[in-house]
This record gives sequence, C-alpha cells and structure tokens, in this order.
Amino acid sequence: MKIKVLLLSSVLATTMFAGCAPKPATNTTPNTNVTTTASIVNNQAAFEKAISKDGKWIIAIVNDLKIDKDLVLDGEFKNGKKDTAGKDIIQRKVALYSQDANKNVTARFTLTSPKFTIKSLNASIQHGNYVGDLYVDALNFQLIDAKVVGNIYFTNDQAQATFKMDATSTVSGVRQLKK
Repeated sequence: MKIKVLLLSSVLATTMFAGCAPKPATNTTPNTNVTTTASIVNNQAAFEKAISKDGKWIIAIVNDLKIDKDLVLDGEFKNGKKDTAGKDIIQRKVALYSQDANKNVTARFTLTSPKFTIKSLNASIQHGNYVGDLYVDALNFQLIDAKVVGNIYFTNDQAQATFKMDATSTVSGVRQLKK
C-alpha cells in the first residue's frame, strides 16, 4: 500500500510540475526548430521593435506610420515553411496592408521615414507605400505590389543583382548602386 501511495504521489508531482512549466518562447533565431509569428503594429515603438533582429518575420502595420528617423530591418527569420529539400525557408515581410479571411487586400497603408535599410535576407515590402529612400544591403529583396516614393540604393552588387519587383510595383526615384 505504501508503494502505491508513493508511486501515485510521484506521478502527480511530476504531472503538476510538467503542467506548470512555462511555455517555450517564440524563437527569433534561425538555429532552432521554432518559428516566429507575425507582429501587428500601430505605432512607432512597436514597429521599431518588430523590425529589429529580435522582432518577428512578418511585420504588419494597421495604419499609416510616419517615423522621423532612419530604420533598419535586421535579423534572419524562418517563415515556418520548408523548401523542396526540407530546409527551413528564411524570409522577412513588411506588410503595409490588411487582408480579409480569404487573403484579399482590404486596406493599404503608408510607411514614411527618411531612410529604411534592408539587412534581412529574402525580405519584401508588400501591398502598400513606402515614402523615403530604401538602402538594400541584403540578397533577394522584393517589392510586391508596393509603391516606393523615393530612391532605392543598393549597397553591393549582389543586392542589386538579386532585387526583384513585380509589374504592379513602382519606384518614383532612381534604382542604383551606391557603395
């Protein structure tokens, strides 16, 4: 009888401690198996945190934002998907829009800053407007249905060679290499 009570107490204690353990934190580094979630922001402080190396892989604004200082999109993030070889896909998305349940764009927003430097690999600005100059320092940067009112400067040949924009995107200024 004592053995049953000790065994039962041990099982209960283990269950309690396992159930009370903190949930794992959302990961922002590419070296683990956990993926990040979206960061939905409506102010400057939240946006700056979300685009940092400690931020999220998707940064979605829900209103126009005017920020009077230079910004940097930094860090390497997994998007939660795998490529055909089974490797994690690295991606960063600045979503300047909102969408409905069917992923239809329902509103477009404008992000304004003097300078926005893109340092995250495979980053994109999507479905909205950016007012200011973009400095692209990373490979595979894309504009997807986005309008840039300003210039795009590439800080190296590889960033310029891997840049893409779709037919609905526009850039009002120059697109040039500026080392």
